[in-house]
Amino acid sequence: MKVLIINPGATSTKIAVFDEEEQLFKKSIDHSAQELDRFDRVIDQADFRQKAILDAVTEGGFRLTDFAAVCGRGGLYRPIPSGTYAVDDRVMHDVETAPYGEHPSNLGAYLARRIGDMVGIPAFFVDPVCVDEMTDVAHYTGFADFRRLSQFHALNQKSIGRKAAAALGRPYEQVNLIVCHLGGGVSVAAHHHGRVVDVFNVKDEGSMGMDRAGGLPVNQLIDYCYSGRSKDQVKKTLGRRAGMFSYLGTTDFRIICAKVTEGDPQFVEAYQALVYQLAKDIGAMAAVLRFHVDAIAYTGGMAYEQFFCDDITAYVGGLAPVLRFPGEEEMRSLAEGALRVPVSYTHLTLPTKRIV
Repeated sequence: MKVLIINPGATSTKIAVFDEEEQLFKKSIDHSAQELDRFDRVIDQADFRQKAILDAVTEGGFRLTDFAAVCGRGGLYRPIPSGTYAVDDRVMHDVETAPYGEHPSNLGAYLARRIGDMVGIPAFFVDPVCVDEMTDVAHYTGFADFRRLSQFHALNQKSIGRKAAAALGRPYEQVNLIVCHLGGGVSVAAHHHGRVVDVFNVKDEGSMGMDRAGGLPVNQLIDYCYSGRSKDQVKKTLGRRAGMFSYLGTTDFRIICAKVTEGDPQFVEAYQALVYQLAKDIGAMAAVLRFHVDAIAYTGGMAYEQFFCDDITAYVGGLAPVLRFPGEEEMRSLAEGALRVPVSYTHLTLPTKRIV
């Protein structure tokens, strides 16, 4: 059974073809900031990304009729447990209206359904960004009307958590880990005995990413929001033109690292700031785990740069052994999820727990 896998990220769209557990094809389609800047909202990118996917499928020598199903990365929906879900009309509506927020991963399930409908095959999504295993205390903020959200790279975080535990020779459910997903977006999470009990996600807080702001000074943010800019303008700027892009004009980490190696002072300082912020996030998650940390694991595309990981480790290496798993396991995890019995999204009755 061949399955087409779709994984939209902040700066790329990854696709793969699996025949059961065997990967037959994989391609990462890079998108420049200039290409994505044409679109006001994530949903507006759907046609652009779909064409890129269909072109890549054709270039790989496949036809849509070759596939038994399409599986996409899940995005910002209501908080739900880990699992495999069918993409139904309610999911499509949530992506189009984005009541839970804008994120490139929203398009994973959406495009899976659109492409699946072209040839009449089912579409699924697995372990979406909104998987929530945080403790009640971790959801608190400094204001009763606000609630911290669990929105992170759940699919890869979970996969790498299990892989790191295996490297330690112990079950995932018996270890404490800090997993750092370092890609177009970044997330730093505390894994306690098989559950992600707290997480910094670059969409709202923590370190900046390639094009997202992360946490910002509140008073400066208020002034910025009331400086004549519309809500959509503010969201677009802080979600797609912030982070390293705002300092350096690029989201390509390969270019950033090359400039750092050359000694370009502007790039060196911004790079050092990124390392510093990520190290602070790791330190905070160590506190969540009461400093009983079995390992720190780096993953994602940026983890291919050994010196980048070494620079972070210079800050946090005293906390625990460090493991490095460059790239991501998301594509295989999605394929495996597509082989499981799906649960319909519309059958979920899981209201978000409210903190009073």
